[in-house]
Amino acid sequence: MKLLITGATGLVGSHIAGAARLQGHRVIATGMTNNSLEQQRGRSLEGSGIPLLIGDLQDRAFARKAVEGCDAVIHLAAAQHEAGVSDDYFHRVNVDATRVLLDACVEAGVKRFLYGSTIGVYGQGGAAPLDEQSPLQPANIYEMTKLAAEAVVKSYAAQLETTLIRISETYGPGDGRLLKLFKAADRGLFVLIGAGSNLRQPIHVTDLVRGLLCAVQHPAAVGQTFILAGPSAITTREMIADVAAALGRNGTTLRIPMFPCLLAALLCEFVCKPLRISPPLHRRRLDFFRKSLGFSIAKAKALLDFEPTTPFSAGARDTVASYRSAGWVRSPSSRSEQRAV
Repeated sequence: MKLLITGATGLVGSHIAGAARLQGHRVIATGMTNNSLEQQRGRSLEGSGIPLLIGDLQDRAFARKAVEGCDAVIHLAAAQHEAGVSDDYFHRVNVDATRVLLDACVEAGVKRFLYGSTIGVYGQGGAAPLDEQSPLQPANIYEMTKLAAEAVVKSYAAQLETTLIRISETYGPGDGRLLKLFKAADRGLFVLIGAGSNLRQPIHVTDLVRGLLCAVQHPAAVGQTFILAGPSAITTREMIADVAAALGRNGTTLRIPMFPCLLAALLCEFVCKPLRISPPLHRRRLDFFRKSLGFSIAKAKALLDFEPTTPFSAGARDTVASYRSAGWVRSPSSRSEQRAV
């Protein structure tokens, strides 16, 4: 089929575009090139023969051009980590642009629309694993607007086939989001804010891509919402230990209490937001150390036969290999040479 992938210069989008092309699909991509990593991914897409359209999905003419002749759309583009912008910016990018894209799909006769949402719509988990029926409690503007976009997608269910995928924390080769964690571990200093006992269920990007490509084609996915997460939940402490093991590093763990960090984040947000500047510390950045989320993926297993196969310990080694290849973290030989000098 002819497949449009939005947000294709992001980690997930770039991987799924390449995988879809290998499966024989004709792939069209849209994405931003606002930083060097996005630019690198854009060049890689075009080098592999995947056209990359640069534009604003809030622009109806651009959206119509992007979906022309497409059979299906995987919509991953979103405002997520931007700081120093208004709440209205998140609403325009995450909600309004989704509606514009859906209108364009209806006009163009697109058959299937898959929306990449987030596990953030649950807010905070409890003792039991979360599933598709668990209460939704988004806590910040990103999560609120992603949930609002889910409602927009559902409202088009009578006009085209829709599927919602709530995506867990994703990592893997080329990931820029967790790079700071890996770099810190490579230096031998592990910063842990709070107890580190919060749960997370990261999914390796290759597992996620397999699930997304299945969902955009599988008849059982129509009209459904799925959680795609990794094989099992781990604590943040365990995650840091796996990263250190993948790097072959032993280091010192610097533990910082959560409460003073939260106060500092609130102060930074209070001072920086009116000035429209990015705060050096904000509450969403602390979510890595304080939010606890574990999931059941039983529904995806039952209806899509989806089974993630990469535990975080193995995925961390795979990610380290890609970082070393790119020169983002040091190789063991370079560390030995530095010690010898």
